[in-house]
Amino acid sequence: MKVQQRSREKILIRTKIRVPLITSAGREMTGEVHTFSGLSDGLEHLAIGLGNYSAATRPLVRIHSECLTGDVLGSARCDCGPQLHESLERISERGGVLLYMRQEGRGIGLYNKLDAYALQDLGYDTFEANRQLEFADDERDYRPAAQMLEALGITHVDVLTNNPDKVVQLRRHGIHVYGMERTGVFLSAHNRRYLEAKVRTTRHELAVRI
Repeated sequence: MKVQQRSREKILIRTKIRVPLITSAGREMTGEVHTFSGLSDGLEHLAIGLGNYSAATRPLVRIHSECLTGDVLGSARCDCGPQLHESLERISERGGVLLYMRQEGRGIGLYNKLDAYALQDLGYDTFEANRQLEFADDERDYRPAAQMLEALGITHVDVLTNNPDKVVQLRRHGIHVYGMERTGVFLSAHNRRYLEAKVRTTRHELAVRI
């Protein structure tokens, strides 16, 4: 067990373990999984270090919000699963960290996300459905992501994302972001409306015609 403390915010790195990972393309890699205590939202987020992340001068960082339906069950109505596997491969090659955030459904929780799915099936887009449930378009707070990076001694990064809000929030919380690298566009007939809504409502940088 490796324990490390950052005095100002008292974030503890509690455990580091090495786990084998296999991507959807069949590539094998090893990740160092860090757990934390003292994060601002009290949730069980993970940081997975890949490649030579501790020595990288510009580590590549992906903030990936948990998506049970996409990451685990392979749902085609979002692009979360393909983004996760692409991120693992690109970060492993470059050296960096994948932050797996327990912020299901853009922060509204799994049950509420499933309720939002039912509303989407009635014709609402992903953001309109959240509003029908009296949530904001995006409830996620990335302060814990910044806290985890700082606890790992990582303060200067490139961010792997199509979502400019992640960059804005990391900078707000003291992380120097050199640049924003886009993920692939995993467009299909099943997720077109979902991706179009992200471009239209939250200015995601996706090459999707709306």
